[in-house]
Amino acid sequence: MAVPARAHLESLLRAKRLDRTLTTSLPPLDPHDELAVAPSGITALDARLGGGFPRGHLSEIVGVRTSGRTSVLLQLLAAATMRGELVALVDALDRFDVASGAAARIDLDRLLWIRGHVVANPGLCRDLNQRALEQAVKAVTLVLQAGNFGVVAFDVADAPPDAIRRLPFTTWLRLQRTIEGSQTLGVLVGSEPMARSSAGLTVQLQPHQGDGSPHISAETRPHRRFPGRLFEGLDIEARVIRARARWQEQCDVRVPVSTAC
Repeated sequence: MAVPARAHLESLLRAKRLDRTLTTSLPPLDPHDELAVAPSGITALDARLGGGFPRGHLSEIVGVRTSGRTSVLLQLLAAATMRGELVALVDALDRFDVASGAAARIDLDRLLWIRGHVVANPGLCRDLNQRALEQAVKAVTLVLQAGNFGVVAFDVADAPPDAIRRLPFTTWLRLQRTIEGSQTLGVLVGSEPMARSSAGLTVQLQPHQGDGSPHISAETRPHRRFPGRLFEGLDIEARVIRARARWQEQCDVRVPVSTAC
């Protein structure tokens, strides 16, 4: 009786799309299959990711200010538009710089930019800030439900951490359920991990330490190049965390993003 009961339970889980867990054995992604992964366009990072970020899942790009998180995001969006994909950016704090996006070679005609009203220091307006964050989440949900986007990014970098933590955990589960099985890559961008899906990735960034010396902020690193009005080259360390693995992968990455000064 145990075997039929288990088969019945597994069929119910599949019907509810709850059969994928941290212990589920999934076939490996083909790094050459653009329907399975979305390459970031950063060679060293894509090599560590197995070809790119997995589609149909939520992944994260996290790090402190000057860690390179925005540069990696811009490069990811640029790579997607170069492949002819539509991309969407829900910019919760309204900090996306159009000139920098164009300098990073994002095809702006293929970008849907949704500007939010969250502020980093809300003061006494915490409730208004929380509602603004919830509206941004609703915007992400609507975009994901619409489909047709290769990459949908939700940028809450520099949002108050307590506001992020006050969001119900089911928020991230709903977003994952929305894109599961699709060709859309969902990306959360923040200062710390939030909630990737079980098969998603967390890429933690920090300025490259080189020989072990203390961190140097992106604005003061001496070997970066400033030709004209463009900022080119960003040396960072990327730590790739996989929910299904017991180890972390680390690599040094040069981000070939050009950002307008």
